[in-house]
Amino acid sequence: MRRTDRLFELIQCLRDGRLHTASALAEQMEVSVRTIYRDMDTLVASGIPVEGERGVGYILRAPVFMTPMSLTQVELEALHLGAALVRQTADAELQQAAARVLTKVDQAMPEPMSGTQDGFGKEIFAAPAVAASFANMPILRQAIREQEVLLIAYDTLDGRHSRRHIRPLQMEYWGRAWTCTAWCELRADFRVFRIDNIQTILRTNRRFEITAETSLSRYMERFASE
Repeated sequence: MRRTDRLFELIQCLRDGRLHTASALAEQMEVSVRTIYRDMDTLVASGIPVEGERGVGYILRAPVFMTPMSLTQVELEALHLGAALVRQTADAELQQAAARVLTKVDQAMPEPMSGTQDGFGKEIFAAPAVAASFANMPILRQAIREQEVLLIAYDTLDGRHSRRHIRPLQMEYWGRAWTCTAWCELRADFRVFRIDNIQTILRTNRRFEITAETSLSRYMERFASE
């Protein structure tokens, strides 16, 4: 978690008006107590009305309001529908992130949204293959961000099994399944893998460089020309 995200989460925790110990906050944020001490010093220095001291605990004595946000009804509908889609078609980490985004938006709105229907009267129903991809998605997303080569055990639709080192570039959602576009080192070419057909994924801690010939833009150019 980035430090800015953690600071926001700390504010969210303190908004209940109760006393929170540094150790409890550290456990919740999965950081050290020393990190919580530094974060609290940062919040106080930035003007957040946090009171407390090390060894005792911290409490928020005054309400904190986020920057006002103005969204149209249609924009809100798009946002809530997108969050509903993520909650049904993405892994647990992204599902939780979608819920936090809506919480931040609702709190930043100048008028309360407690009466707004979640999803604005729309529902998403994901195919079974979508949920089967959830276990593999977090490591793929991280590898895409960090440009890390992964070793996968993969079963094709016709039942063949293979092990490959891939350089993941992008994940795609097709309505009934997730796929991952990657540069396959075995084939020295682009390949698209159904994520629910990946049996195992191992991290290699080996980084890859994106070149003109192995980039996602190059793949899209080839895809468009076919």
